[in-house]
Amino acid sequence: MTQDGRVCARKADRGRPRPACPVDRAADGTWRVHDFAVARALLRAPGTVQAGLGVETVEKLPPRVRRPVLYRDGPEHREHRRQTARYFTPRRVDEHYREPMIRIAEEQLDTLRAAGEAPLCDLAFGLAIGVVSEVVGLRYGRPGIRRRLERFFPEEFGEPGLTSVRGLYWLVRQNTNWLRIHLADVRPAIRAHRRRAHDDLISHLLAEGCSDVEILGECLTFAAAGMVTTREFVCLAAWHLFSDAELLHHYRTADEAGRLAVLRELLRLEPVIGRLRRRAVESVELSSPDGPVTVCPGEYVEVHLDDANADPEAVGEDPLLVRPDRAEAVGAGLSFGDGPHRCPGAHIALLETDVFLSRLFALDGVRMSGEPRVAFQEAIDGYEIRDLTVALSRAGRG
Repeated sequence: MTQDGRVCARKADRGRPRPACPVDRAADGTWRVHDFAVARALLRAPGTVQAGLGVETVEKLPPRVRRPVLYRDGPEHREHRRQTARYFTPRRVDEHYREPMIRIAEEQLDTLRAAGEAPLCDLAFGLAIGVVSEVVGLRYGRPGIRRRLERFFPEEFGEPGLTSVRGLYWLVRQNTNWLRIHLADVRPAIRAHRRRAHDDLISHLLAEGCSDVEILGECLTFAAAGMVTTREFVCLAAWHLFSDAELLHHYRTADEAGRLAVLRELLRLEPVIGRLRRRAVESVELSSPDGPVTVCPGEYVEVHLDDANADPEAVGEDPLLVRPDRAEAVGAGLSFGDGPHRCPGAHIALLETDVFLSRLFALDGVRMSGEPRVAFQEAIDGYEIRDLTVALSRAGRG
């Protein structure tokens, strides 16, 4: 039950009632969008650029250093997306990545079979690391990439800077982690791709003349976008399936299209990232019941995805309940964003999640043990699912 009395199936409820007004303003002047149609129009329209997600730090890089695609806008961003779109089409995902997904999923399940039980976040992270490494081209690094990435994406973030001991420590720590990943993972991959071209992102970046530092930035961007978020969604989706016998039966007996519909609906209900932040570079008009409001250049807008995805005008009745049949019309809502910055790896994330979960729930006697714990990353309002352990019966281990 939500604070405003609505029945809610969310596991990672952010604990705030959905405002009655589709557009409001925070005390610091940030515009906040809660309405699906207004949010989608904002994300699709020109006039804003990326904000948050560390963009302020990236903007301090020397002008000669090419920014990762996440932090670019306008014609440069559109051209990059056009050139790399072929790596993410549904056909390519199916033809090039399905088999690696199956192999990597089975490797993680072999770990579960051998131990009898395992933290699901570890299995999901292994899955996501393996799949993104295939797409990007990080196949040549030293053992231990999971530990290096865990250090780079800690559960608590500090604020970089030179004005405090904590800020200085965070700055030194992150620079050290960048160096570890560069030396152990990215540099070996670059060397292998220079010896022999591959049909993947690193070869494309080399052909574009990118430096090692620029390739490192792109690899870490894809790591954040494709590894961390997928890990959390795998855990969240599994938690729903373990907790709802009817939904689990529906998922187990459906074909792949039906299973993907379940996953899209769960992601609509539970977007991994709760907020997207934009900065206006020209005047932007937003709809409001009291008439349009104008966001002036330099002002910030936050799109609250959890609110937009629960807008009954867009997604239908009972927006806080799981209804897989609605996925055909609304998909995952705005959980992958929209417009020029819509996540290019959406199909990859959904397919790898299904490849793994469909095999996990086919195991004999699989069950959830322990009580899952939910935490949130304040910077992006993103959830983290921890302490969800999966266990197998003796028959399932065989």
